[in-house]
Amino acid sequence: MFTKETYAQRRSRLAKDLGSGSIVLLGNKDLGMNYAANTYPFRQDSTFLYFFGLDKPGLAAIIDVDQNKTTLFGHDPGIDDIVWEGPIPGIKELAASCGVEYTAAPESLSATILKARQSGQSIHHLPPYRFENQIMLAEMLDMPVRAVKERASEALIRAVMAQRSIKSAAEIVEMTEAVNITRAMHIAVMQGAKAGVKEAELAGLAQQIAYAQGKGLAYPVILSKDGQTLHNHYHGNTLQEGQLVLGDFGAQNSMYYAGDITRTCPVSSSFTSLQKDIYSIVLKAEEDSIRACKAGIKYKDVHLMAATIITEGLQQIGLMKGDSAAAVEQGAHALFFPHGLGHHIGLDVHDMEDLGEDLLGYDENTKRSNQFGTRYLRLGKELKSGNVITVEPGIYFIPELIDQWRSEGKFNDFINYERLDALKSFGGIRIEDNILIRAEDSVILGDPIPKQIADIETL
Repeated sequence: MFTKETYAQRRSRLAKDLGSGSIVLLGNKDLGMNYAANTYPFRQDSTFLYFFGLDKPGLAAIIDVDQNKTTLFGHDPGIDDIVWEGPIPGIKELAASCGVEYTAAPESLSATILKARQSGQSIHHLPPYRFENQIMLAEMLDMPVRAVKERASEALIRAVMAQRSIKSAAEIVEMTEAVNITRAMHIAVMQGAKAGVKEAELAGLAQQIAYAQGKGLAYPVILSKDGQTLHNHYHGNTLQEGQLVLGDFGAQNSMYYAGDITRTCPVSSSFTSLQKDIYSIVLKAEEDSIRACKAGIKYKDVHLMAATIITEGLQQIGLMKGDSAAAVEQGAHALFFPHGLGHHIGLDVHDMEDLGEDLLGYDENTKRSNQFGTRYLRLGKELKSGNVITVEPGIYFIPELIDQWRSEGKFNDFINYERLDALKSFGGIRIEDNILIRAEDSVILGDPIPKQIADIETL
């Protein structure tokens, strides 16, 4: 945990930003995998962590802005809890650790909210992503379950986003640790990738390091020779000479801050000539994009710059043609680069997207595109000093997408389809780093993770 003063200051700012009403923040509960007592590993709600720092199931809190009073709701452990789980701090001890003065039993949460509603207070809640919290809010607020998300407080959402999107110096320390654990995972995988090794062995190696050095994985491992499938969680292939391995995975550290790194390496001891050509295009797009990032720059513009670099690079090796600006404007580049350049990262790997992706990533000055590929850009608006984001361009050869566009005669002026038949088994290449936005530039978090061709081949 950070200091109790840190959490008190965060809550104080949140209350000030809201101005009035009561703020209801629900922690998460244990969830059964196949029966109630056999639970998934517990993961606390990230917003609850941000404002209270308490990594225990079954907690909730109300910040009464009008009364300047915060109450933490939770059970004191009984002897049965201690027998099975060991010594557990009581609710008053937990409250004291994060600077909260008042505590209450969970059973009184509903009555407290009812009293506030009867007094005419506004009740602010966030959109829940877990059904048990959605049902609980529906019952406490006397509304249909389906209405809970749509009636979430936009004022509270915006206030939370305003705080969590600007990382403090202490948070950057935690995020750097998460990236450095992730670095160890990637180096081990790159060293271990060779013919005859199963993808599952490498995925297991990455996971072992994540749990040994942190709190495990920030998200499920993506590791495959079929890198053209963007979220590929299948690890059943045995690697062969000449293939590429795309690994997109990251650790969460002991404070649950996430790393999110992608590297692509050859199974063989070196890249082929064509693999080098395409890798070099992606690397240029990533490095130039990082150099372009700073406060005041729209990330959508950086995304389009990366798309232009990819288009021009593919033109140079004969896979695309025509006017590069027109190709990007019309979306022809998305055959090879069908996703967004990056997103916020912090306590969540896709930080705060549970609160509303458009509210987080766009505003009145930057609207989301409806165009295939570009519409998947999660963050488009101006960057601010203190943002931490991912930069992750890629080039992919997706056989089904190639066949569909070719059969439709789509973008024949920009794409050399006849050259792509031989590349349908190529896979994909993505390179990703996590960067801190500053006033005049950006900086990559963590110790360097090899991404130059010579450095990867040396590994």
